[in-house]
Formats: sequence, structure tokens, C-alpha cells
Amino acid sequence: MAEEKLQRAGRRLVRLIEDIGLLVILLATLVAAGGEVAQMIGARSVHLADLLLLFIYLEVVAMVSAYWQSGQLPVRMPLYIGMVALARYLILDMKELDEWRMLAVAVAILLLGLAVLVVRYGHVRFPYETRGRKADNP
Repeated sequence: MAEEKLQRAGRRLVRLIEDIGLLVILLATLVAAGGEVAQMIGARSVHLADLLLLFIYLEVVAMVSAYWQSGQLPVRMPLYIGMVALARYLILDMKELDEWRMLAVAVAILLLGLAVLVVRYGHVRFPYETRGRKADNP
């Protein structure tokens, strides 16, 4: 009886810590996105790199939302963020990159894309049920 109460209290504490962490991540993302928008407005120009950065921020917000809705972190979302971040790096630093580094970044993007396909295939081919929470749907 006492052990069960302790476990429930522990689960509530962990959930509260998760929620606080997610709120901090969400607020920091919104502040960063707001700063980026203010910078674009101040410069009166928008570049592809700016849009990709805003897309990364949007993906982080979507990831936080998905975690709050399902209680699980969809594995694919950080993979998407990584792909966009690498593409942004490639676009911004293309002039300074040598051929091998460009190739390495392109291969990294390809590997992340393949990882997304493997995860999606695994979810379709080997679906799983969770206790009271939604699984990551493909």
C-alpha cells in the first residue's frame, strides 16, 4: 500500500518535471523564433536559411505538442529536425566547405532519411500497443 503510493507520487513528480522541461523548451523556442522574425523584419529581407531556421523552430513546437498529446516522443521528429539543420548548414556554409565535407553532410542527410524510412516501416510492419497512450503513427 505505502509502496504503491510512493510509486504514484514518483510518477507524478517525473511527469511534473517533464512538463516543466517541455514548457521551458517551448518558451525558449518561441523566444528564439520571435527574435529571428524581428531580425528579418529589421533587415527587411528573408533568406532561405531564415525560413529553414523557422521550420526547425516549428518542428520543435510540434514535437513538444506531440509529446504532450501522446506522452511519447515520436522518433521521426528529431530525425526531421536533424535533416533540416544539416540542409541549413549546407546552404549557409556551402562556399566555405570543401568537397569532402559537403559529401559528408549530404551522406548524413541521406542516412537520416533512411532512418526515417526504417522507423516508418517498423511502425507499419511491427505495430505496438502502449498502456493507455497512443503509439507514434506513421
